[in-house]
Amino acid sequence: MKSPIQQIRKELKSHVDIKYREGSINFFKEKIKVYGVRTGIVRRIGNKYWKQINHQSTDQIFKLCEQLLKSDYNEESTIAFGWARNCKDKFEKKHFSVFESWLKKYVNNWAKCDDFCTHSFNTLFYQYPEFYPRVKSWTKSKNRWMRRAAAVIHISHNKNFYSKKNLKQIFEIADILLLDKDDLVQKGYGWMLKVAEEYYRKEVFAFVMKRKQRMPRTSLRYAIEKMPVSLKKKAMAK
Repeated sequence: MKSPIQQIRKELKSHVDIKYREGSINFFKEKIKVYGVRTGIVRRIGNKYWKQINHQSTDQIFKLCEQLLKSDYNEESTIAFGWARNCKDKFEKKHFSVFESWLKKYVNNWAKCDDFCTHSFNTLFYQYPEFYPRVKSWTKSKNRWMRRAAAVIHISHNKNFYSKKNLKQIFEIADILLLDKDDLVQKGYGWMLKVAEEYYRKEVFAFVMKRKQRMPRTSLRYAIEKMPVSLKKKAMAK
């Protein structure tokens, strides 16, 4: 009997859409590995095989996730990160190092970075906030995806994540990355500020206004995207 990983790969290959594949590649500046399978189908395949493995221990599941991540295919990463997210109620402190190793070894484009960091990794970070110094250290990495991750791990679908303490950390990360020359890092911390603004408009606006002359326009535009027109005009004015 074939392993779940072999079965997943067989199914992915049977759902390749050449036109979708070509379109997907155009979304990235860097070279990527994709089968060319639509995201809805990828998630359906992931959910199908999750039912076969969900009885296993978290460590065993994470080993299967790593098998998928090693292939470097975006679709397999989507399934791996989805499985990891399904284990959120069983996360332990030791898993921070596991996730950090995945980030360093297997995250090599913005899609992987954002999918992983705003879901599974953010959930783990929320459960164990004492790892903030480790997250902060990523801002000094030569790896652009580590620097972007330092910002996007602060983007959460859980409104409880947005405490005053985390807002302070968000501002600290944004200040460290403020003059980063990489446009994908700029977009990452700008996005982080944009989401924080939904909860702390006054504070984020004040933060932006004090730095708007130095902040790259890319980051600035992201940060103020959802603000009222009147505030946008003030922020964009030279």
